[in-house]
Amino acid sequence: MTLTEISPAPADRVQSCSLAPTRHPRPDGADRYSISEVAALTGLTAHTLRWYERIGLMPHVDRSHTGQRRFRNADLDWLDFVTKLRLTGMPVADMVRYAELVREGQQTFEERRELLARTRRDVLHRMAELRETVAVLDHKISFYADAGHPAERA
Repeated sequence: MTLTEISPAPADRVQSCSLAPTRHPRPDGADRYSISEVAALTGLTAHTLRWYERIGLMPHVDRSHTGQRRFRNADLDWLDFVTKLRLTGMPVADMVRYAELVREGQQTFEERRELLARTRRDVLHRMAELRETVAVLDHKISFYADAGHPAERA
């Protein structure tokens, strides 16, 4: 099965940020991570995490009594999803809009679905373009491989 053959998840599926259950370093309830721990776990910089929060891409992040951010497992799941959205090439403004829609609740399901469906179409289009590009590269690689061995052509 190829990606283009995969149909979208059923509507009755539980809302989740990932397809498979995520293993977290700490169990729920004991899941308080500093910004440096989250940076190490996600590969995002502390600057990026602060920026995500500032622009509204990160939902409310808890703070300790000293004002330090304390992320939870749900925040790690959200960041994993946001990272996947970035990989799709979704513009940050659309990602922020999606986050706003999530915070607004279930009445925004249709708009969220449309936003993700549009992104999926864009990704599939880019994948097709990349397949064509790989075919051109394969042709050129083959040409140069054959050019290096003229005696084998005969």
